[in-house]
Amino acid sequence: MARKPRIHVPGGFYHVMLRGNGGQDIFFDDDDRHHLYLLMQEGTEKFGHRIHAFCCMSNHLHLAIQVADTPLSRIMQNLAFRYTRWINNNQSRTGHLFQGRYKAVLVDADSYMLELVRYIHLNPVRAGLVSDPSEYPWSSHRAYLGLETLPWLQADWVLSQFAKRLETCRKRYAAFVQDAIAEGHRQEFHQGGGDDSRILGDDSYVNQVLGKHSRSNSHTTLEAIIHHVTAAMGVEPETLSTPGRNRGAAQARAMTGYLARQLDAASLTEVAAWFGRDVSTLSRQVGRIEKLASSSPEMQEDLKKQIDAITQA
Repeated sequence: MARKPRIHVPGGFYHVMLRGNGGQDIFFDDDDRHHLYLLMQEGTEKFGHRIHAFCCMSNHLHLAIQVADTPLSRIMQNLAFRYTRWINNNQSRTGHLFQGRYKAVLVDADSYMLELVRYIHLNPVRAGLVSDPSEYPWSSHRAYLGLETLPWLQADWVLSQFAKRLETCRKRYAAFVQDAIAEGHRQEFHQGGGDDSRILGDDSYVNQVLGKHSRSNSHTTLEAIIHHVTAAMGVEPETLSTPGRNRGAAQARAMTGYLARQLDAASLTEVAAWFGRDVSTLSRQVGRIEKLASSSPEMQEDLKKQIDAITQA
């Protein structure tokens, strides 16, 4: 059965889980965790999303992320790629660090966000590593309590749900966490709450999300992107899959990969497989587009126009 496409909801809150390949560790020392912090900070600056909570375990990572316009898939691909490169360089290893696709559940923040943050922060307690979450140094819980400072962490929204004064917020938040200290595994935070494993919310929330997702993604397919790119660049579609070196075809494949990732239509691995090309080569070519766009407002505007043309076709 084909996997359902990712759901992109601007402003949406997601519980994201990223696990080591085959259950292997993803952190080997404190420098690794600090480097991940740096990458998460750079990601928020680049893509405009907010990280409301996190917990770094030995072989997996939990995040509570609120996205902006950039799809979650783009955010996580960037984070996973850059962190894997760091680990592979430091550990003199090659290959995948993480287990396939990350897991993400879109959460109705009004109903579940406070419980989700608590659930993430209690992960080390459930694992038997500590008896109190404040004893664990590699989650955002201590920052919520004011015991450390993480400028890129957005704790204000959750804390504001408890009171108006910050000191009172923190006391009530701490009591809220302690109330669930013995809480076990909650499947809904991993598999959604109903028929659709991508979403956790009541029926009205699920129907609202799926309705918007269907309308916004009805034409955003890889085929539609290829049709747009080849027409715009004057390249015959069949040349993109033809063996041999063709500069125009290579540029069209790179643009297809970039737009597919921006529109959450396909991963670079899927685009490379579609054209019968090496994913690492395609990734480098897409990276060049991103680098050029980061320093060129004109190119950014052109790329935005292309995205608008595809989604409105």
